[in-house]
Amino acid sequence: MDIFAIVGVLIGFGGVILGYILEGKGEPVVAMLGALLQPTAALIVFGGTFGATAIHYPLSELKKIPQALKTIFTIKQYNEVDIINQLAELSEKARKDGLLSLEQDAQTNENEMIRKGLALVVDGIETEVIKDILERENQLHESIHESTAKIFESMGGYSPTMGVLGTVMGMVSILSDIGGDTNELAHSIAVAFIATMYGVMFANLVYLPFAGRIKSKAEREAMISDLIIEGLLSIQAGENPRIIKEKLNLALIEKMSGKGSGKQAAKEEAEG
Repeated sequence: MDIFAIVGVLIGFGGVILGYILEGKGEPVVAMLGALLQPTAALIVFGGTFGATAIHYPLSELKKIPQALKTIFTIKQYNEVDIINQLAELSEKARKDGLLSLEQDAQTNENEMIRKGLALVVDGIETEVIKDILERENQLHESIHESTAKIFESMGGYSPTMGVLGTVMGMVSILSDIGGDTNELAHSIAVAFIATMYGVMFANLVYLPFAGRIKSKAEREAMISDLIIEGLLSIQAGENPRIIKEKLNLALIEKMSGKGSGKQAAKEEAEG
């Protein structure tokens, strides 16, 4: 479980609600919290947001949301340095006992991509074919993460608009009864703006941060996959384990600094 993601959500909502309570100037906390719970506003904002999202994306894309939530709130137990050391050890084993000695590792290794890559290496598949298969699988995982992130980004765009719509609908009702009691009128206006608060709050504390977290996790997974692919190809080529380890460490430093990014390289080339 990714505790920090949960803590982030709690801190975000807690900060907003606590600030709202502190602005209450001595009013009862229960009454203030009760004022935030407006079923009509919630129905307009959440119903409108989910409805617009359902129109925007086909059902096949919306089915990815549960997996996206799993990505957000779970942690994959991997470590770049450990993976590099593991690849170096596999290289040492292959140089000493031959590539066929990796057959057992191809079945038992805990990393799915390493298992698949080792199986291809042991089977004697050509280097270019192995590279193509693994890179395409890596790109497939990236595209899946990207598509789910876009769903949450769309929800982050629709939510504030639905909040404004809810407020406008509330104001229309209020203006039609403008001659009523002043205190009641002021209360109705405050309730109408709850819809805007719902829309803006959930867009900036849930939907957009969720999209960003999916992207950041996808980038790290892609970086690790790139290291694995490079390491496996080096093992197949019979390179020295120490050279492999040094090369992958340098690649890791480059990727973490942004220099190994294809987008960054393209940008630097354009600027040059």
